[in-house]
Amino acid sequence: MSKLKFYTNPWSRGRIVRWMLEELQVPYDVEVRGYDGDIKAPDYLAINPMGKVPALMADKTIITETVAICTWLADRFPEKGLAPALDSPLRGSYYRWLFFAAGPLEMAMSAKAFNWTIDKKIAQSVGCGMLEDVTNTLEGALGSSPFICGDSFTTADLVLASNLGWALSQNQIDARPGFADYVARMQQREAARRANELDDALVAAA
Repeated sequence: MSKLKFYTNPWSRGRIVRWMLEELQVPYDVEVRGYDGDIKAPDYLAINPMGKVPALMADKTIITETVAICTWLADRFPEKGLAPALDSPLRGSYYRWLFFAAGPLEMAMSAKAFNWTIDKKIAQSVGCGMLEDVTNTLEGALGSSPFICGDSFTTADLVLASNLGWALSQNQIDARPGFADYVARMQQREAARRANELDDALVAAA
């Protein structure tokens, strides 16, 4: 397989994919796309017509959407142990929490950030339902085991801790006992620290 090419910006969800790449410890090239128009240039729109980062290219395969990229990488490098085996009983839980982070949690974060009103009349029609249901569900799950899928770190932890950490820092979720501790434990991983150093250096250079 040829080297991966990673399109990102240090002020984006690309930080999540950077952490994933550093966990894998595989070679990859980085191309930073700026928000000043570079991200909307025709050559990049040919890769992602949304004009957003992150994106990943592997040979002729293009993957966009943060959780899709991380899920693809975990499956492409199964020897790294960042996803339960296909026949593992934990595989369903793993998918559940990956897409809980990308779906209900992200929507709840946006709703709180922009003061969107979600009441009982419309809760069944929106992806996150009532905001407290998202928070309660997450609190219950994180209180039952060291990691979101049991006793081992997976890509689901990486995605969830990234989103939850941002939500806490921006007051986009109600803080609950255990939330900050979970995020801190995940972000103490060597790969997480290395990824932050790389992206922080890009911010400093800019």
